Amino acid sequence: MTNDFSRGKVWQNIIYQSIPLILAQLVQLLYNVVDRIYIGHLPGADSMALTGIGLVFPLTILIAAFTSLFGTGGTPLFSIARGAGEEQRAEKILGNTFALLFGCSLVMFLFCFFFRRPVLYLFGASDASYGYADAYLRIYLFGTTFTMLATGLNGFINAQGFPRMGMLTTLIGAVLNLVLDPVFIFLLDMGVGGAALATVLSQMVSCVWVLRFLTGKRALLRIKTEHLRVDWKLTREIMGLGMSGFIMQGTNCLVQIVCISTLNTYGGDLYVGIMTVINSVREILSLPVSGLTSGSQPVLGYNYGAKRYDRVCQGIRFTALLGILYTLFAWFIVIQCPHFLLSVFTEDAAMLEAGMGALQLYFFGFFFMAFQFSGQSAFTALGCSKRAVFFSLLRKAVIVTPLTLILPRLGMGVDGVFWAEPVSNCIGGLACFITMYITLYRKLKAEAMCPQNREKSS
Repeated sequence: MTNDFSRGKVWQNIIYQSIPLILAQLVQLLYNVVDRIYIGHLPGADSMALTGIGLVFPLTILIAAFTSLFGTGGTPLFSIARGAGEEQRAEKILGNTFALLFGCSLVMFLFCFFFRRPVLYLFGASDASYGYADAYLRIYLFGTTFTMLATGLNGFINAQGFPRMGMLTTLIGAVLNLVLDPVFIFLLDMGVGGAALATVLSQMVSCVWVLRFLTGKRALLRIKTEHLRVDWKLTREIMGLGMSGFIMQGTNCLVQIVCISTLNTYGGDLYVGIMTVINSVREILSLPVSGLTSGSQPVLGYNYGAKRYDRVCQGIRFTALLGILYTLFAWFIVIQCPHFLLSVFTEDAAMLEAGMGALQLYFFGFFFMAFQFSGQSAFTALGCSKRAVFFSLLRKAVIVTPLTLILPRLGMGVDGVFWAEPVSNCIGGLACFITMYITLYRKLKAEAMCPQNREKSS
């Protein structure tokens, strides 16, 4: 394979980018999911430990949102600049993104650390669950800078055509996390705090690996000291594209807060723990389609910058079709194996009994998520930031958050919380994809049919 995404079959370029990225994201996911698996099986903790971790979840999403704001904003601009042959601009984008991630991580650490107690109680912590939440969060936050730099900059490795190196970025840290978790949690009897410490140390190793590559000789474009100053004009461009991912994560944070509060009112701590498990299952099952669409973005952006519009259309079609097929398969797995999926995270009988029905409701019509992912990634990859932002807001802020508040009050109780997600997936996903097809895909296809572009394609 080549670093020039305008050559070779488009679907092969996307797969070549996506498979290592999916593996890298899977490994990254293990940081948190493995913690939840071990915590869910702590002796004598019942469901309360998972409930405590569920309370921390909105803050970890908030950190991920700011990471996405700069990371997913800088990467498409970087890919477009590479495709256009503007290497100096691409390196400036990389350096600017590093500076933004580093500065933001310090602000996030200070805010979350010193205001963690009132924030956790605002999210719905009880006296019983707060101890678990605080024991995890006060240690986890010390890894904020490592997390944001490793995650936010890893896309620049993939965008240069080194997806396997990007996979290794998180693989090393995740393997370390897998080893350290049982040592700290059980052998050293540190419990929830041990899980957080293992995660912080693992994130630190991943961060060192990313920075070592992006400042080394193997990278095509590197982090250079002359580009580490914040350029506010460039920052506006980065934030404009990254705003879509930020809003998706930020509104997900809002949804989690609303879910926890509503579930506390109608179901208590038990259902907050169930939502923690469901979120873990969703992260795992969403990962392949998320990795596929993320892996397609450098390919789409590069070909768009090179004016190879026919290849952009091919990439959009392939990504959408494969995403729909996978999410249909994932929905089938949930229908057939709800008890197994829940039992990975907990042995609590009450949580298993109540959780199976909730899991199946939450994943109803899961394939609609593929429309949202493919439409959103196309908008982001090609620099259509306003439309990407709009559809991020539509699904989470305009649809799912009000439904989470309204449906339980219409007599549906806790079931209303779990129904809000599939309804928003259907409406928001179809609206995003249809708009992308009408306003973007058809125009690109028409451009590709122009004589000069047809001659270039041939």
